Amino acid sequence: MNSPSDLSFTESLKSTQRQHFYEGNRPIAIVMILIVFLAPLVGVMMRGVSGAVWGVVLSVFAYYLTPYVVFKWR
Repeated sequence: MNSPSDLSFTESLKSTQRQHFYEGNRPIAIVMILIVFLAPLVGVMMRGVSGAVWGVVLSVFAYYLTPYVVFKWR
């Protein structure tokens, strides 16, 4: 497994990389669980069905991109 400093974007999208990241970073994993479940609900309350769609899109992007962003910031 590559170290975080030389992790490429495509490697960060692999399920094993995400699994290792979320297992090693429990606070971030908890925040991601909240985002995944609450973003569509907040979207529905604010904009209706279109807000729910944007909430789902936001939560999917956040789930997949968070490991890469955190590794690059560290």
